[in-house]
Formats: sequence, structure tokens, C-alpha cells
Amino acid sequence: MTIPSKFHIKILTLFPEMFPGMLGMSLAGKALEKGLWSLETVQLRDYAEDNHKTVDDTPFGGGAGMVMKPDLLDKALRAHQPIGRFIYMTPRGKPLTQALVRELIQEPQLTILCGRYEGVDQRLLDAYQAEEICIGDYVLSGGEPAAMILLDACVRLLPDVLGNMETHNEESFENGLLEYPHYTRPALWTGPDGVERAVPEVLTSGHHGKVAAWRQAESEVVTKAKRPDLWEQYRAKTKKSK
Repeated sequence: MTIPSKFHIKILTLFPEMFPGMLGMSLAGKALEKGLWSLETVQLRDYAEDNHKTVDDTPFGGGAGMVMKPDLLDKALRAHQPIGRFIYMTPRGKPLTQALVRELIQEPQLTILCGRYEGVDQRLLDAYQAEEICIGDYVLSGGEPAAMILLDACVRLLPDVLGNMETHNEESFENGLLEYPHYTRPALWTGPDGVERAVPEVLTSGHHGKVAAWRQAESEVVTKAKRPDLWEQYRAKTKKSK
């Protein structure tokens, strides 16, 4: 996987003050300060032509809510060329997966449109061939929180953001399975229910081969129990590779 030397993000939003938000903290924030990635916000109301800074209008065909205007969004996009890979956060988009995240960080620039109200005029999305992405089967008040989640997933994969690159290889979804359970000191711990619980013995054995086998087995157990859909995909993939 080839990652560009610079990863630049443009956010088109009615609420630029929401950014960087959580992206300005912890590892992502430190990476932003170091210049490992950069962030630019665009206030869409700046491209409204009337005194009220109108960004939306009633939908053709009737119905509740308002729709963001294509002419206004077009002006904003034209003023901020090049836009690179253009993404629109929407519940009807394709799911955000770890594989898609790894694809996105290979782009030098992403432009993310954060919708509000009932959404964006379809003609704008068609004209710019917007890539519609969804972070889950639920509806948010706007695309800003979804954009932050997408960017958090991307930024943490950039070189020098996480100290130990091996961390990526063992995380959930990287190999088609959920991650195995983790344990740390103390080796014996009594919970609020009064039950004393010990760390699995294999993890204190010092036998790296046995530890690796235990983690693989636990990942399979967890995935089968919690995400049967992923488990079936994993089984099908491993059968093909044999």
C-alpha cells in the first residue's frame, strides 16, 4: 500500500466550528500539529447570494424538510478546486469498512460534503460523481459526526501516527475477524460480583506459538458469536484460499 506524503482534507459544512473537534485531540491531534495531515473547512453559507444566506429550499414534489441547493454547492466546489476524491456522507451510501479506509488513505486529498436537513439535490451528486459513504444503519442530524469518524479511521493508519505498526495487523476487520480479548496486570482480579478471575494461563506461558494460536482461536470464537455475517465471509474466503 502506497500512502501519499501529504493527506489533505477539505470539509464542506454549515458548521465549520465543529472541526477539528475530536480530531484535534490524542493521536490524530498530534499528527495534525506535526503536519502529517491537514484540514481545511469551507463554510457553505459564504456562497449564498441573498441577505439571509439561504442554503436550502423546499423539495419538488412536496414533503417535509428542506433540500440543500445544487447551485450553491456547485459554487463552493468550483471555488475550492482541486477537490480530489469527493465524498458525501449519507445513510444510503456504501458501508465504511476497514478495506475502504485503507483505500481512502492512498488519496492525497479528500473533499467531504456534510449534508443537513433532508439532504442534497441529487443533480449536484450526479454532476460531481459523489462517492456516497455510510457509517451505519442509523440517521444523524448531519454529516459532520460521520465525517469525523471516517477521518479518525483514516488518520490513525497514516505512517508515524501510531507508534507500533504491528497494532494495525491484529486489529478487528484487518484479517476478516474481530479482535481477540486483551488482558493486563494484575494477573488475578476480583470483580464487584466477588468472583476472582485469572488471566488465561497461555498468555503467561511465554510460548509465542501457543499465544498466537490462542489469539487466532479466540478471534474465531468472538467473530462467530458476535458477527455471524463476518464469520461466514471469513469461512468462504479461507475455503477459497485452500
